[in-house]
Amino acid sequence: MTKTRLSLYDTTLRDGQQTQGVQFSTEEKHAIAQTLDMLGVDYIEGGWPGANPTDSAFFDAAPKTRATMTAFGMTKRAGRSAENDDVLAAVMNANTPAVCLVGKTNIFHVTEALGISPEENLENIRASVAHIVAKGREALFDAEHFFDGYALDPGYATACLDAAREAGARWLVLCDTNGGTLPARIAEVVDTLIAGTADTKAFPGSHLGIHTHNDTEQAVAGSLAAVEAGACQIQGTLNGLGERCGNANLIALIPTLLLKDPYASRFETGVSEAALEGLTRASRQLDEILNRVPQKQAAYVGASAFAHKAGLHASAIVKNPATYEHIDPAQVGNARIIPMSNQAGQSNLRRRLAEAGVEVEKDNPALLRILQVVKDREDRGYTYDMAQASFELLARDELGLRGQFFEVERYRVISERRRNARGQVVVESEAVVTVQLQDGSKRTGYYKNEHATDLHDDGPVNALWQALRADLGPLQAAIDGIRLTDFKVRITNGGTEAVTRVIIDFEDDTGRTWSTVGVSPNIVDASFEALLDAINWRLQRNGSLP
Repeated sequence: MTKTRLSLYDTTLRDGQQTQGVQFSTEEKHAIAQTLDMLGVDYIEGGWPGANPTDSAFFDAAPKTRATMTAFGMTKRAGRSAENDDVLAAVMNANTPAVCLVGKTNIFHVTEALGISPEENLENIRASVAHIVAKGREALFDAEHFFDGYALDPGYATACLDAAREAGARWLVLCDTNGGTLPARIAEVVDTLIAGTADTKAFPGSHLGIHTHNDTEQAVAGSLAAVEAGACQIQGTLNGLGERCGNANLIALIPTLLLKDPYASRFETGVSEAALEGLTRASRQLDEILNRVPQKQAAYVGASAFAHKAGLHASAIVKNPATYEHIDPAQVGNARIIPMSNQAGQSNLRRRLAEAGVEVEKDNPALLRILQVVKDREDRGYTYDMAQASFELLARDELGLRGQFFEVERYRVISERRRNARGQVVVESEAVVTVQLQDGSKRTGYYKNEHATDLHDDGPVNALWQALRADLGPLQAAIDGIRLTDFKVRITNGGTEAVTRVIIDFEDDTGRTWSTVGVSPNIVDASFEALLDAINWRLQRNGSLP
């Protein structure tokens, strides 16, 4: 059976940038565009030329991509020609091979928001698209508020599509701009458009696209419904970025289209199996650029997407991963995780140890000791679900396989709040950490906070981290390149006996990530325990000599 080719249109750099708190630099937009191109999308919407300096600078030196670089704008304003509309001119001056114009298709918006007649709006669409085509560019028409407009006046909404089609638009993109249209309704409307009615000619699915928003948490489902009904282009963003609740998430859509039937057997895209393996990296690269913590529960690419906590699940996974995994995580560049918790059994434990490079026989008595220690410590407030590195060190202790690299003799942290000579309030922290190495020598690290560093904080925890890693003698080279990526604090029980749990995420210069946990009534001491585990785990994994 011949597969239908679907077109993937990414709007991360434009619609994604409308996310609250997101503002890409020109350099970041270039990096994201290169990643999108390697992934295999067909169109990259670079932004709205003239709308802001960053977008204009991006198009002034747009990266060379296999994907079709696309500029975004709006149809001309009423009362002037397409040739003399300055906003449309800025879009055309970006010199991209494709141009996507948004235009009103909801008669309510035409008369209320634009304040023009329905006929004037149709002429704006027709003239703008014709102008693009006459200049030799590929034209896409984003039919704004299409599904709401179709519900209000299907004849007028369809007439807007027809105006763009007659003017030469290659793609007619149906936009669920408010994000409130349910998948079944999207499929019904697309099916009607393709079939045609007594009043309108049919619109070929090969010219229809879908652009959904996630206000009902169904943007991906709505996009798939449109594709099933015959639409052949999907617009979306990496990680579902977008205004309000976001856009359709290409990170979830792409593997679904490639790996899940009925889509995999009916459709094909420009994303190869090899490129699909870079999906997790692409998702996390975007989070890194935005200084966001990756969502652990994200479908396909999240750190917990293939994590198996329950002992029953882990036992089955050891025998056959397909028992509790819908795909092989390696297909999307992700990895399986067997976390440790007080729900874990021996099979779970042995699998987790094997992943850490530690093979343990079934009858090893240390297994029961490890499980008991985990359960006892979780009763005291620890958690090892999200702190795999701390769990590994705990297990190695019980198995007698943990290297002893250094011992902390003492640490001291001082924080001071005062006014400086200019009358400004200043909070300073300084820390001293003294360690004894295995050769008996002592090293002292000192740090005084004067500016934000790894933790984006001038507080005592950052000062401790800097002091701890300041001087470990011959071990120093093995810990260079570690940086903190997230810091989470939780009070596990309140009142006068409150216990603080700290989980810290780390990454090194190879891209390897790990997490550690510390628990104490004192938040600084809990943090120090987690920091200490992070360095010891890195030394253990790097094979540093104890």
